[in-house]
Amino acid sequence: MELAEGVRVVDADTHLTEAHDLWVKRAPKGYEDRVPRVETIDGQPTWVIDGNPLGFAGGGGVIDRDGGKHPFSESMIVWGIDKIHKAAFDPQTRLDLMDECGVHAQVLFPNSIGLGGQGLANAVADPLLRRLCIEIYNDAMAELQDWSGTRFLPMPVLPAWSIEESVREAERCAGLGLRGVNMTSDPQDAGSPDLASAAWDPLWEVCADLDLPVHFHIGASLTAMNFYGNYFWASQHEYVKPAIGGSMLFINNARVLINTIYAGIFDRFPKLKMVSVESGVGWIPFMLETMDYEIWENAPVQAAELSKMPSEYFKDHWYATFWFEKNQGDVQGLLDKVGEDNVLFETDFPHPTCLYPTPLDTVSEKMSTLRPETRNKVMGDNAAKLYRL
Repeated sequence: MELAEGVRVVDADTHLTEAHDLWVKRAPKGYEDRVPRVETIDGQPTWVIDGNPLGFAGGGGVIDRDGGKHPFSESMIVWGIDKIHKAAFDPQTRLDLMDECGVHAQVLFPNSIGLGGQGLANAVADPLLRRLCIEIYNDAMAELQDWSGTRFLPMPVLPAWSIEESVREAERCAGLGLRGVNMTSDPQDAGSPDLASAAWDPLWEVCADLDLPVHFHIGASLTAMNFYGNYFWASQHEYVKPAIGGSMLFINNARVLINTIYAGIFDRFPKLKMVSVESGVGWIPFMLETMDYEIWENAPVQAAELSKMPSEYFKDHWYATFWFEKNQGDVQGLLDKVGEDNVLFETDFPHPTCLYPTPLDTVSEKMSTLRPETRNKVMGDNAAKLYRL
């Protein structure tokens, strides 16, 4: 069975660990010692910004230098860049691995600065330095996309502490050729209104007009990661805790889906697209059903203000990423319920749930049960359309 005949496979969720000199080598004169850099503190490589330690400068993955895969608790939170697979941080090695795995392009998300860039938003008091750190990161991502010949599709982060600056940075990133934006799910953590506020309409307008899909990665806020630490019971085994927290983070993205739809954002911006990243898709049919039921039960006046039923917005405005689910053997049935035009394939390399070392072989059996047109859409055609490849 040809997994995706004539289709360039696009992996819609991977992570690239930031180079230790990413900011320093691009910093303007006088800022070299203030932008994020790695120092050794108490024998550990540590990210430091403006004199303040941010945390361990880890490798950001579970695949070791020799290609072995390890549990989260003995790898992700303790390995430095010296132990992690080189493809986790080295662009050329990543391209070589993509060729080996049969993947044409990858969407890239950050590691050290927070999955939604929230680390930069909350770690720096100086507004000029905060903006500089964001701009340097996004410039580096644009360089990487160009260098790769658009095989890498890095998602730039936005300065969520300011709506005006977020609008300006989205416009700037579009000018650099980047194909979307990576937004924290909880900008209120950084002092801005939450995303249900119409104050964010200028950003949605820009993203809709410039064809910039807005990405919400799981765990992309301080609020989401605080929930991660509260999902499991304290007496659970340390290896079991990330399994519980990770599973619940998938479903946590349902709150982003519900809030955006109930807030009426898509009535105001009918061309706007959003992506639920690393969330899986199995929860979506249930959530679409419960959205329709709950709003009419609890808020009929507000429900009547929407131009259609809440569930009907999904197919025109949302995408979600898919990789591990089997749906009791009926993957086609699941994707029909979600919408075959709304699903993107991902591997999550090199994070704990990643498909490694042979991602396409790993999914080939369940993909063989799909209609060819569904399989081709999920494995690459949907992403090619969304990212203008």
